[in-house]
Amino acid sequence: MSDRYEGAPEVLRRFLAHMETIRGKSRRSAQEYFLDLRIFLRFLKKHRGLVPSNTEFDEISIEDVTLDLLKTVTTGDIYEYMFFLGSERTVHPNSRNATVGLGAAARARKVSSLRAFFKYLTVKTQQLSVNPMAEMDSPAQKKSLPKYLTEEESRALLESVSGENAERDFCILTFFLNCGLRVSELVQIDVTDIKGDLLQVTGKGNKERTIYLNEACLAALSAWLPVRQTMAAPGERALFVTRRRHRISAATVKWLVKKHIGEAGLDTSKYSAHKLRHTAATLMHQHGVDMLELQKILGHEQLTTTEIYTHLDDASLRRAVKANPLSSIKPPRRSFGKTTTKEIKHEEEV
Repeated sequence: MSDRYEGAPEVLRRFLAHMETIRGKSRRSAQEYFLDLRIFLRFLKKHRGLVPSNTEFDEISIEDVTLDLLKTVTTGDIYEYMFFLGSERTVHPNSRNATVGLGAAARARKVSSLRAFFKYLTVKTQQLSVNPMAEMDSPAQKKSLPKYLTEEESRALLESVSGENAERDFCILTFFLNCGLRVSELVQIDVTDIKGDLLQVTGKGNKERTIYLNEACLAALSAWLPVRQTMAAPGERALFVTRRRHRISAATVKWLVKKHIGEAGLDTSKYSAHKLRHTAATLMHQHGVDMLELQKILGHEQLTTTEIYTHLDDASLRRAVKANPLSSIKPPRRSFGKTTTKEIKHEEEV
């Protein structure tokens, strides 16, 4: 284990290794598990009186936590912990001695981390005989609908694209709006990931899925590839590159999406690159795409654990992407608009 888990006891380190190597969780996800469980173990030591009462919470060491201590954890301890999170303290890297409780979503994530940890100890490795999380429910969360662009706003966004990087930016926006990609997935795409109308995407947890490119995506790609050939450095594999001739970054993609959203007259505080993913999902669903097909296209994790979803055939997924109402929009002709001094400063990096 690297020192990003500094101070973690051996039992926690082995769990984190299991999540990364066996469960295929990303390093970022494993780090979140570590931070969540470190809070719990600090609480447990304080709750049991194993540290002086005046010890700062963030200074409590967990290196000496053993399996014997974890064997004593009860469901009652878990409820005390949830009360602690919800009413006594906001546990955040930048907030010491805070007194405002965490919201339901944050508490639910910590319950999920505990559930995974104790399942590992009881079911996977059988180091514990009793799971204190067995009867624990997750905190109820208020569900809110994601923000998304309407079909008219999406068309306005695509039709407003112009300038020196018009082909690339139009292709990026088209992929977001037609394929429902995450930013992290888009920037990882290599030219070799596209074969005909098939796009191989690597999603969360390094899980791969295939997306069928509709007419709009193929047209945008055809317009961008000849331009890319003049921009990309020799041997560069990335599909989307910048003026520096190498792979575009997630930060740059987020910036250029905001830029085009503003140029289309849309609210930049309301919409973002991730909202384009929501837009793609919403528009396809509104136009008759089955929810199971949509979940497969978006690569939602729960799909991989439910066998019924694996029976969707490739033809139905191809029809699902083609059902997107934006699939017929063609890329703009190459044009160069005036660029302000402020934009030049940003676009030199693009």
